[in-house]
Amino acid sequence: MALMRIDHVSETVKVNLPLYIILPEPGRMGDRPVSARKVLYLLHGLSDDGSAWQRYTSIESVASAYELVVVMPSAGRSFYTDLPNGQGYFSYLAHELPQYLADVFHLNPSRENTLIAGNSMGAYGAYKMAFTYPERFCAAASFSGVLSLGFIRAFPNDPRRAEFAYLFGDLEKLFGSEHDPAVWYMRASKDPTSLPRLFMSCGRQEDLYPLNQLTHVVFQQLGIPVEYHEEDARHDWFFWDREIRRFLEAVLGPLPEE
Repeated sequence: MALMRIDHVSETVKVNLPLYIILPEPGRMGDRPVSARKVLYLLHGLSDDGSAWQRYTSIESVASAYELVVVMPSAGRSFYTDLPNGQGYFSYLAHELPQYLADVFHLNPSRENTLIAGNSMGAYGAYKMAFTYPERFCAAASFSGVLSLGFIRAFPNDPRRAEFAYLFGDLEKLFGSEHDPAVWYMRASKDPTSLPRLFMSCGRQEDLYPLNQLTHVVFQQLGIPVEYHEEDARHDWFFWDREIRRFLEAVLGPLPEE
């Protein structure tokens, strides 16, 4: 597979952003152009950038076996959110980036062709996209995801509150807003059949484990189907490398032999 890095100035984020894309090699296109291939949007966590999945996992080999196109955008520490300062990271992911990829690479944006997944902060972004635009994705996965913001209210002295205030604005108005996952879940419960196929996994040795357990229970109560997996693992790339394989095998079938 070919790894491409594109540095471009986003109109919605208003800064230069590195974008990483895994594409088939020119000599291996055969009779299947890029427009005929499935596309996986793969979102990074809080301390990384768009290169992280390619650097720390086997995604390039897996993409080659499945003949996938993998799109790995960079979002800094934004939580894939439109920030109060005018930098529209969610708008970039939801609108500007898909249009750019369609115009330049002729990627097929159909629902059956498009998957999205992410780890930690990236899982928040992946689920926000999946619950906001369920008609766009056939499947969505959260690995060790920040899928509830309840800890902000539960721990008023948490030092992360300052960063969340920068990201989301007035924290008193955060709950019940478009940024609150609880709002996405309640809205989706009115028509769970419209959702993409959902996956959720978390390691039992990580701080986010209780939040993921709670979200799984909420999904069960609201009638939102999700394929849930947990194991003895930490918040690290060893776990996420296994989970991206597990997710793709569940959606696309057993890993093909190259």
